[in-house]
Amino acid sequence: MNPAMWSKVLRGVVTRMEPQEWNDLDVITRWLIATRARVLIMTFISAAIGGLLALRAGLFDGVQWTLVTLALILAHATNNLLNDLTDYWKGVDRDNYFRVQYGPHPLAHNLMSLREVLAYIAVTGGAALAIGLYLMFTASDPALAWGLLGAGVFFVLFYTFPLKYLGLGEVAVIIVWGPLMIGGTYFMVAGQWDWNVVLAGMPYALGVTGVIFGKHIDKYAVDKAKGIYTLPVLLGEKISRYTVIGILAAQYVVVVYQVLIGFFSPALLVVFLATRTFLLVSSIYRQPKPAEPPDYFPKGVWPLWFVAFAFRHNRRFGLLFLLGLLGDLLLRTLRIF
Repeated sequence: MNPAMWSKVLRGVVTRMEPQEWNDLDVITRWLIATRARVLIMTFISAAIGGLLALRAGLFDGVQWTLVTLALILAHATNNLLNDLTDYWKGVDRDNYFRVQYGPHPLAHNLMSLREVLAYIAVTGGAALAIGLYLMFTASDPALAWGLLGAGVFFVLFYTFPLKYLGLGEVAVIIVWGPLMIGGTYFMVAGQWDWNVVLAGMPYALGVTGVIFGKHIDKYAVDKAKGIYTLPVLLGEKISRYTVIGILAAQYVVVVYQVLIGFFSPALLVVFLATRTFLLVSSIYRQPKPAEPPDYFPKGVWPLWFVAFAFRHNRRFGLLFLLGLLGDLLLRTLRIF
């Protein structure tokens, strides 16, 4: 066991890996690398938003929330494994394709055998499904619960193909990180569905959508050449860049709207502390991707560019959003708002 190595993986410090180095790692570190665990924070934040809104409603169940959060993280990890497996099988993640340049690829870099990858998928996905089935049988509305589980399984299995290939990947992301994760977490924890909660979670869901948009803009040229018609490929590179700026700006607009109608207290306006990062991201997205990484750009991140800045903004906005929810909860508890 090597907690220091786990921390490096979660912070994105480990960008490449040789087979001999891989063989010396413990199983948890291997799992974290293979599942691209650094991005799983986006799923945790969505689950935390749903949980805090349930707590605000006085309907929080800590055990239920823990189980839901674990199931969602395992489902996201399973999707990442399937993503690499599917693209490798289809011949996409080969010949120095974009994906193999910025991080360890279990198959393309000969770190794992096909059998090992399938075992990781079976164990990770099986654990997610087992928890999900338990939650379904304990849900207050079994029909809705089964519908949410079915939708979740569908997106885990079919996001990479065919949805991503047909320009529907970005649409899937906003559905998954909004209604399914945030709305679904609230439902499973609070025992009731609330469309206001779904709307409340949209600012963060928009941020995750901006991240996947940025990733697909980074891959625009290679995806277009390989016939992978992500939304940026369909819209064009320039339009997609400005679309991301609009998506991220909409995060702030929706928060302000929810404060004005009284669903949130002014505590949520703390997200505006992320505007400095938003302005930086906006300036980056107004220009095409440079041919080479600038001197100030972190080592080991390139060829990721647009997605790196979108992820940075999303992480900052998401953590401030959680802080705002905690402040909102405190104000309501003290009957100040």
